[in-house]
Amino acid sequence: IRGSPLQGLAGTSLNVANSQQLSLLPQEAYLIYSSSVAAGAQSGIEECKFQFAWDRWNCPERALQLSSHGGLRSANRETAFVHAISSAGVMYTLTRNCSLGDFDNCGCDDSRNGQLGGQGWLWGGCSDNVGFGEAISKQFVDALETGQDARAAMNLHNNEAGRKAVKGTMKRTCKCHGVSGSCTTQTCWLQLPEFREVGTYLKERYHKALKVDLLQGAGNSAASRGAIAETFSSISKKELVHLEDSPDYCLENKTLGLLGTEGRECLKRGKALSKWEKRSCRRLCGDCGLAVEERRAEMVSSCNCKFHWCCAVRCEQCRKRVTKYFCVRKEKRERSGGTKINFVAFY
Repeated sequence: IRGSPLQGLAGTSLNVANSQQLSLLPQEAYLIYSSSVAAGAQSGIEECKFQFAWDRWNCPERALQLSSHGGLRSANRETAFVHAISSAGVMYTLTRNCSLGDFDNCGCDDSRNGQLGGQGWLWGGCSDNVGFGEAISKQFVDALETGQDARAAMNLHNNEAGRKAVKGTMKRTCKCHGVSGSCTTQTCWLQLPEFREVGTYLKERYHKALKVDLLQGAGNSAASRGAIAETFSSISKKELVHLEDSPDYCLENKTLGLLGTEGRECLKRGKALSKWEKRSCRRLCGDCGLAVEERRAEMVSSCNCKFHWCCAVRCEQCRKRVTKYFCVRKEKRERSGGTKINFVAFY
């Protein structure tokens, strides 16, 4: 799992033998599930980058190491999101792989089949086994937190919020039964949504993340740990929480590993753009004291590809002119006279 948010997992002691759904030794569990865990962690990385592509903080690689506090030195709302989306990605992938039959000891969740679910419908079919995904992902991801301080409590809380997000976005799918398709009764089951829905849900939670204020200098005594546990237990498990305010992401900060927004691309025009994307130039450039520089690009890509017997694919080279926008220092733009810069990009 090298290079993923769960890089430290290989050296982690896993207490999976006591799970009701497992009769495996920790070493066996690691071998069976580690590839799914790594794939889930990677999906969390990709979703984080998508959700924050046009934000000042854009989910940089340095922010994606969950294996130690060193990789995420801040306890701000961005750290909260990284933990939540990574935990969600691991649970989601384990659940999906379970439903696909990738594991011998796991299959559909039919525990409620035949029970009345609501007016006119019964539980049935093959529900995705989120209980399995939740149990295994919790053992893997939460095992990375070995501390008992406020930072560890925050990370564990956000891990749980990620798992709650997967469960909370499950979709109910139903099938009708009756004479001539009259749909007298229905059988329904729960399915995983697209992971994008989980990411969007957590992005909304990120904007509403709660700041937890603890006494400064709280130590690691039993009394302090008790106070920390009591504080976090009073907050809904669905909420993201953080302990610190976020820094100014407009500015470069080498100590924190922040690059600032100078040089970042932004979006201005396009029918398919969301309001958030259309405002990216103001958010990344204008509000950060930077100017917007327009650059003309000629994109060269393969097109009109045809298969020739046997066995080759031949393509033409198509050229398309596009306009891109970047954040630059105002003095730099003044020196260039606001001229448009032309460059060629190959795809």
